Amino acid sequence: MPPPASGNFAAVLRRVTGPAADRPFLIEPGGAGLTYGQADDLAARLAAVLTSSGAGPGDRVLVQVDKSPTAVALYLACLHAGMVHVPLNPAFTDDEVGFFIADADPAVVVTDPARVDRMAPLTHSRALLTLSAEGAGTLTADMATTDPIAIVDRDDHDLAALLYTSGTTGRPKGAALSHASLRHNAEALHQIWHFRATDHLVHALPIFHVHGLFVALHCAMLSAIPVTFLPRFDVDAVIEALPSATVMMGVPTQYSRLLADDRFTAELTDSMRLFTSGSAPLPDAVFESFIARTGQRICERYGMSEAGIITSNPYDGDRLAGTVGHPLPGVELRVVDTDGRVVTAGTTGTVEIKGPHLFSGYWGLPSTTAAAHRDDGFFVTDDVGRLDASGRLTLEGRAGDMIISGGENIYPKEIELILDSVPCIAESAVIGLPHPEFGEGVTAVVVAASLDTDAVEAALGASLARFKHPKQILTVDELPRNAMGKVQKNRLREDLAELYANPSA
Repeated sequence: MPPPASGNFAAVLRRVTGPAADRPFLIEPGGAGLTYGQADDLAARLAAVLTSSGAGPGDRVLVQVDKSPTAVALYLACLHAGMVHVPLNPAFTDDEVGFFIADADPAVVVTDPARVDRMAPLTHSRALLTLSAEGAGTLTADMATTDPIAIVDRDDHDLAALLYTSGTTGRPKGAALSHASLRHNAEALHQIWHFRATDHLVHALPIFHVHGLFVALHCAMLSAIPVTFLPRFDVDAVIEALPSATVMMGVPTQYSRLLADDRFTAELTDSMRLFTSGSAPLPDAVFESFIARTGQRICERYGMSEAGIITSNPYDGDRLAGTVGHPLPGVELRVVDTDGRVVTAGTTGTVEIKGPHLFSGYWGLPSTTAAAHRDDGFFVTDDVGRLDASGRLTLEGRAGDMIISGGENIYPKEIELILDSVPCIAESAVIGLPHPEFGEGVTAVVVAASLDTDAVEAALGASLARFKHPKQILTVDELPRNAMGKVQKNRLREDLAELYANPSA
């Protein structure tokens, strides 16, 4: 799809959704929601209110609101007005929000009415608005008396969004995404996942993240299809929605919860043509159980805030458990060693990527941006993986998760796959902790009601060299996760930092 006369991604979306104004867009439980025409009109009016509040093209609009159709319209309004959308997790604390406000320096802050009193001291002289329908300083009330504005012309390289990384190490960094990067990624996904006008998407993801805000909604809008828009993931609501749907995008924990419900059957998913999974690794056991239950193979893919979606298992062809597929159209991907040299197929190294989908840089951090790129423009993801002979990628973890114990490099994923295969273990996370003798001690944290140590030792002994065996295996009821389902290994490392402080451990 060629770019429109304006580089504004909102113009790309309107070219598709404009002729579909009467079609349902966001459908909430109970039947409320927005048509495509209503969403476009709401976005144009919200854009006018943002403009009248003092924001202009290129200014940041920081948003901490609960998921709703109006919140989606607010994102589209930012695009419409040429502003930069900065979505935040509603669960962030005041201290965290204060950091984001200071870093992004927004012209406008938008929050829910319940957060206004807490947010006001943090915003200083910035405009503070809410999505409430009543009261002063409210976007949805003010828009009723505000004429809509036209889509603002933007260049491809102008910023459209600022997404903060999860901050698993150090302070979060703002990944600056241009209109072109959003467009290229959306159009590539729309193509490879075969979206069509007859589709219907189930949306149970948050909208402060790439997955729910960009991947799911952009694909839907580029076909002007209806979206069952759930406020949060709820097994009952998803089960009710699936018989009339064709596509669902989820995270592994959501699929695990569906599989735990006897109502989730092949008959229930008969109309579905595509289930995708991302944001966290999909356990092989979930992949295989899903096939056994529904006859369908989940399509796992790989992405990040800095690049959108990078690879995907094929729509037609083998979807292999434990792999994240091939690069999207326009994406260059390579795996390199510690010296930056490309390694041979099957060799583990650091994943590097290049293409028009990439972010413009880390907000306000030019030296960090430069350090994350090679001289030839490749971005160093810090993800560790290997390519097979066909170019299919398998991820092994994060470079920062690699454990160096007794001088040996150990990748946690290799150990986790063995532990997860033991029947008594539901899932595992392997980390390195400070150790007085080995530098780092390999440590496994597992979810298990009762640990069968003989079975665990047998599995490890049959598959792994002795130096890779965990020095301790700790059981927990559940692993700590962020909002997108990723295991927070940094929290485990912090909480267990003193585990081997005793020299005899």
